[in-house]
Amino acid sequence: MRAAKCAWVRFAASAAALLMLCSCFGGGGDGSAPAGSAAEPAAYAPYDAPVTLRIPHLYADIQLPEGDTSENNFLTRYLTKQTGISIRYVWEAQDELQYVSKTDYAIRSGDLPDALVVNREQFLELARSGQLADLTDIYPKYASSLVQSLYDATDGKAIRDATVDGRLYGLPNVAIEADAPTYVWVRQDWLDRLKLAPPRTLDDIARIVQTFRKADPDGDGRANTAGIPVDRSLVFDQTTGNNGLNGVFAAFHAFPKRWIAGADGKPVYGSIQPEAKRALALLADWYRAGILDRDFMLRQDPQDLVATNQAGLFFGPWWAPYYPLPKSVAADTKAEWQVYAVPIDDSGQFVTSTAPTTDRYLVVRQGFAHPEAVLKLLNVFTRLERNQDPNGKQLLAYTEQTGVQLRNYYPFDLLLDHPDAVVQRHDRLVQALAGDIDPDQLDAETKRLYDDAVTERDNPLKNINAWSDSQAYLLGGAVSKTKMIRVESFFPDPTPTMLQEGEALRKLEEKTYAKIISGEWPIDAFDAFVERWKRSGGDRIAAEVAESVRGSA
Repeated sequence: MRAAKCAWVRFAASAAALLMLCSCFGGGGDGSAPAGSAAEPAAYAPYDAPVTLRIPHLYADIQLPEGDTSENNFLTRYLTKQTGISIRYVWEAQDELQYVSKTDYAIRSGDLPDALVVNREQFLELARSGQLADLTDIYPKYASSLVQSLYDATDGKAIRDATVDGRLYGLPNVAIEADAPTYVWVRQDWLDRLKLAPPRTLDDIARIVQTFRKADPDGDGRANTAGIPVDRSLVFDQTTGNNGLNGVFAAFHAFPKRWIAGADGKPVYGSIQPEAKRALALLADWYRAGILDRDFMLRQDPQDLVATNQAGLFFGPWWAPYYPLPKSVAADTKAEWQVYAVPIDDSGQFVTSTAPTTDRYLVVRQGFAHPEAVLKLLNVFTRLERNQDPNGKQLLAYTEQTGVQLRNYYPFDLLLDHPDAVVQRHDRLVQALAGDIDPDQLDAETKRLYDDAVTERDNPLKNINAWSDSQAYLLGGAVSKTKMIRVESFFPDPTPTMLQEGEALRKLEEKTYAKIISGEWPIDAFDAFVERWKRSGGDRIAAEVAESVRGSA
């Protein structure tokens, strides 16, 4: 799972329990080494002499007591205690776009942090220019058995993706298969109050939103319900996120920003296909009618509409109960969200596209004295994330006080899991809750989910982490099992013309899509865009991608 980032929030903790928890973590919890540490000393043993790791920081939605900072808090102190590594942030970014821009600048200037997370294009540029440490021999020596098992679960694809000319230059994330589709999340309590059936089609979605906007579903006496929140990027290009319009396009079998298999099996660019024009025409109608948020291009964070319960329907992934829905239910305890695998296409099928095995890489600059340090950190917070660290309950106790997910405090946005983890855990969780299997026989992570589901069932909304876990894996896991058409996507490495013309073509595409949706340009502007895209390098890129796909077959 990959959660959206938002502004960092500091707060003065007033609860005595919270202060006590923080004091416990001042030295890294109780200092005990988790089970397995002794058996894998290279992976988990702390450095004898302190090591400082300079990295960039992407602001996350975290809360800190007075005196703590983003680089000195309960989790960074715990990581230092476990590894001997002190984290220092060399620069900070407010959001993903700014992070990518600042990373590009660091690459151009040759002033790289000791380690950082980069995208595919940045990774290849750094690896091919000799700016990255070679991790080929370091990985098998220092990677924990847990980390190696998660990479092995991809049948070697993840490690191959991080390998250039036979050498390993990065530690990739592992994408979860469930992260590919975009679903519809809707206020079920509003549907019930207004006696509306759940959505299935695009027309259903439009009718529901129009009714929400007119009928005062929250009962505040004002017609102030917003349209569907929309991310300013409009669609996500690889894995999904909140408020992208991927699901609307997919109902037309359109896949903007993706290379997909055409009728003959060869790659075609989804943004210029006729199906995309049909979807844009509908979205322009929706914008004009207020079904889409009319201020989406001006809104700093579309999540705010959901968090403040101004919107009752949005497009999002299975993991929306982790973000942004906790803020919604905290603000309105009557809020009941349900997820549906919609909209369906004309034949009644739910359609999505495949996601890449990896899309981000943790890398180390060439010349850094301790490249294995990033693996030691990855080992520790992967063990935490996969619920195999016995100190994890103490750490989670802190986040239960703040209502913020533990992963938001990790120094790197790089999560590892089994590709089919969501469906597997959902099935075992449902069986345990039904009494079909003994909860004590569950693996550690699913047992934690079971405990959280029981907590939420017995004491609704008293523990926001328990609410998030139970809703994500019960609702999100169930919808992930929906029978769906998965259109094959290609994820080619940047081609020569992509590197030369790709940025200009991306801006042309996003401008055209936004202008058409907002009604500033007529729908026929799409045809002119396609012709301009082709002659401005798009046709050359298409030929290069086709050759790349043939070469990798």
